[in-house]
Amino acid sequence: MDETADRIARPWGDRTPYGRHGDWPERTDLRLRDGVPPDAVERWVPSASILHSDGDAMDIAVADGRMVGVRGRTVDRVNRGRLGPKDLFGWQANAAADRLTRPLVRRGGRLVETDWDTALDLVVARSRELLDTRGPGSIGFYTSGQLFLEEYYTLAVLARAGIGTNHIDGNTRLCTATAAEALKESFGCDGQPGSYDDFDHADVIALFGHNMAETQPVQWMRVLDRLEGADPPRLVCVDPRPTRVARVAAVHLAPRGGTNVALLNALLHETIRHDRVDHGFVAAHTVGFDELAARVADCSPKWAADICDVPAARIEEAAELVGTTDALLSTVLQGVYQSHQATAAAVQVNNLHLIRGMLGRPGAGLLQMNGQPTAQNTRECGANGDLPGFRNWQNDTHVADLAKVWNIKPSSIPHFAPPTHAMQIFRYAEQGSLRMLWISGTNPAVSLPELARIRSVLSQDRLFTVVQDLFLTETAQLADVVLPAATWGEKTGTLTNADRTVHLSEKAVDPPGAARSDLDIFLDYARRMDFRDQDGGPLIGWHDAESAFAAWQRCSAGRPCDYTGLSYALLRERGGIQWPCHAQAPEGTARLYTERIDWAHPDRCESYGKDLVTGAAQEVVEYRSLNPDGKAVLKATAYLPPHEGTDADHPFQLSTGRTLYHFHTRTKTGRAPELNAAAPEVWVEASAEDADRLGLAEGDLVGVSTARGAVRGRLRVTDIRPGMLFVPFHYGYWDTASGSGPVPDAPGRAANETTVTDWDPVSKQPLFKTSAAALTLVARGDGTPAPAPDVTASARTARGGTA
Repeated sequence: MDETADRIARPWGDRTPYGRHGDWPERTDLRLRDGVPPDAVERWVPSASILHSDGDAMDIAVADGRMVGVRGRTVDRVNRGRLGPKDLFGWQANAAADRLTRPLVRRGGRLVETDWDTALDLVVARSRELLDTRGPGSIGFYTSGQLFLEEYYTLAVLARAGIGTNHIDGNTRLCTATAAEALKESFGCDGQPGSYDDFDHADVIALFGHNMAETQPVQWMRVLDRLEGADPPRLVCVDPRPTRVARVAAVHLAPRGGTNVALLNALLHETIRHDRVDHGFVAAHTVGFDELAARVADCSPKWAADICDVPAARIEEAAELVGTTDALLSTVLQGVYQSHQATAAAVQVNNLHLIRGMLGRPGAGLLQMNGQPTAQNTRECGANGDLPGFRNWQNDTHVADLAKVWNIKPSSIPHFAPPTHAMQIFRYAEQGSLRMLWISGTNPAVSLPELARIRSVLSQDRLFTVVQDLFLTETAQLADVVLPAATWGEKTGTLTNADRTVHLSEKAVDPPGAARSDLDIFLDYARRMDFRDQDGGPLIGWHDAESAFAAWQRCSAGRPCDYTGLSYALLRERGGIQWPCHAQAPEGTARLYTERIDWAHPDRCESYGKDLVTGAAQEVVEYRSLNPDGKAVLKATAYLPPHEGTDADHPFQLSTGRTLYHFHTRTKTGRAPELNAAAPEVWVEASAEDADRLGLAEGDLVGVSTARGAVRGRLRVTDIRPGMLFVPFHYGYWDTASGSGPVPDAPGRAANETTVTDWDPVSKQPLFKTSAAALTLVARGDGTPAPAPDVTASARTARGGTA
C-alpha cells in the first residue's frame, strides 16, 4: 500500500517498474480523513474519479453516514489501485460548509431560499410561456462534463424530443470537442481507437500538446513505471512548456503557439519521404493518400523550423522515432485542441497513424484524449452536439431510427441544421432570440472566453437563467433560479473514461439538505412539463438511474457505442469494461479497428466530414464519391497563420491551461484544503530570457493584458519557450471579496478575462492558447516565490530572473 501523506509533494507516488509487454503491478493508494483509522471504515462503496478523464476506479470509505476517505481499486484495468492527488483529496469538497441545500429564486434582485415546488413551477411556467410565444428555439441547455451517462441521456431526450430545441451543448465543447471531430473526420465516427493498455506495449509514445503528468496523472504513473522497467519506451513531447513529460522525453519540441499543423505536416513529410509507410494498410483501409503526399511534399523540417521556431534537426529526430518504431502510441490534448487549426492538427496525428498502419494492435494505438471526466458520455448521449448513439443528423435514416427509439415522429427531432454549439448558444442569448438558458454542473462565468462579455450576457433581464450546481458559483450568482444538486458519491450512475471504459459509481452517502441528483431534477421537470410520445404515453418512461441506463442501452443498440452487453450487475462484478460491449463482444472491446474501419461507410458514418479550413459541412453525395466503401479518410490541410498575431503593443503569445492540483474553476478542488494549499492563487509564467529582458524577477506582481481585458498575478520564471506566457485558468472570484467578478475598473483574477472569442471552424472549440498579450510590472516582490507548484510544469528555472 502506497503511503499517501506526501502525495502533494510527491504526486505520482512510488515506482513499481515493469517491462514492455508485462503486466502493470498493483499498488493500493489510500487516503482517510485525519484521525480515522482503517478499521473505523464501515463500508467501502465502489466509484470512479470525477475530477479528470482517467476514470480511476476507487472505493469510497463511509463511517457514521459520512465520506471519510478513498482507496484505489487494484483489480480495475484502468489504474490497478493508483489514485492521483485530486482523487485522494478532492472528495472533501462534498462536505464543504457552503454547499447549496435548498433551491434559490431571484426576488427583488436577490437570491432567496425557497422549496422545490416553487422553484420548478417557476421554471416550468417560463418554459411553457416561451414555447407558446417564441417556440423551442428560445430555450437552450448548457451542461457539464461531470454528470453521469443516465443524466446526459435524460437531458438529451427532454431537450431534443420534449422541448424540440437544437440548442444543447456541454462544456466539453471547451476541452474535447476537437477530439470527437477529429475522430469523425478520419474514421467517420467518434470513439477512441486505442486503449490505456497500449502504454504497456508501446515502443514510442508521442504526446502532442498533452501534459499527461498533470492532466492524467495515473496514466503518467504507468509511463513512469515503464521508463524504469526493461525495454522502456522513448517519448516524443510537443509542448511549449517544460512539463514533466518534456523533461524525460527523448525528443522535446517546443513550437511557437498556433503552428501545430506546420510541425505535423513536417513529420508526415519525413515519414513519406523516407518511405516509412505501410502501403498495404494504406491501400486496404484508407482513401486520400496521394492528396496527402502532395500536400506535404514541400513541408520539410527546415520549412517547419522557420514557422515553428524549433530546430529542423529536432523535427527530424522526432520523425525518425515515430517513423521507425514497431509500436507507436500517440496521445493528443489541449495543446492541440485549444490552439489554432485545432481539428486540422488533430487529424494530422490520425494521418500519421494511418499511413504507418499503427492501429488495432497492442502498443499501436491512438488516443484523442478527453479532459473532462464524463466528456465521452456527453458525446455518446447527444448532450454535446451530435445525436445520441453517434447518429448522423444529416442522415434521415439515422433520425428515423432515433425517432423509433423515442416513439416520436422524425420531424419532432430538430435536424434542419447542425446542432448549436456553445459559443453560438451564448451568441443567441446575447442577441435575444434565446430567452431561457439552463446551465447544469458548469461555470461559464469563469470558463468561457472574454468573460466581461459572458457576464453581460448572463446579466440580461430578458434572459431567464437556471443554474443547477453544488455551490453558489460565479454563474449561479447571476441566475434567476438555482437548483441544489447532488454530486459524485451522493448518487448512482455510470461514467465512461477516455479509453471507453465504463464504470458504475454507487451512492455512498445522502446529499446535504434538500439537494437532488441531476437525474431526479431532470425527471421531475419532464414530469411537470408532461412530455408525451406519439402514442400519448410519457416521453421519458424511466424513473431511476438503472432504468435510465436500460433506456440508454436501447438507444445504443447496434451503434458504435453499443452498451447492450453491460448491466449494473456486471459492472459491480467486474469493474471497468470498455464499449462496445454486446452479444458478439461480451467482454468488451479493448481496441477499435482491429480488422477494418467499421463505421466510415456513407450509410453508417456519424458525419460526412467538414472542410478543415472553413468548417463547411460536406453533403452525403460528396462523401460517397470520396469514400464509397467506408475507409478511413486521410485528410490533408495546409498551415495557416493564427488569426491574432503579436505586435509591438502585444508581443507575447498567451496560453492558458491546467495545473495538477485543480480542476475546472476550482469549484471542488478549491474547497479541498490540501489541493488549495498546493496552488492557492493565480500566477503568470514567463521565460527567464523574457524576465531578464524586462527586468522582472520571480514573485513580482505583473499584469497580463490583451485587447479583451487584463489579469494580475505573481511572476513564475520557468523554462517556457521565450515569447510565450502561461496563466492557469482555474481561478475565479467565488473565494474573493466580490464573489462573482473583478472589482470594477480593476484587473481580474480569471485568465479568461483576456482570451479571445474565436473558435476552431470545424469543432467550434474556443481557442485559449494563441491570444496576443502584453506583460508589465505592477509591483516588486519581496523575494517570496510565486504561488505556483514547484513539482509540475510550473517549476522555477535554474537561471531565475533578475530585477
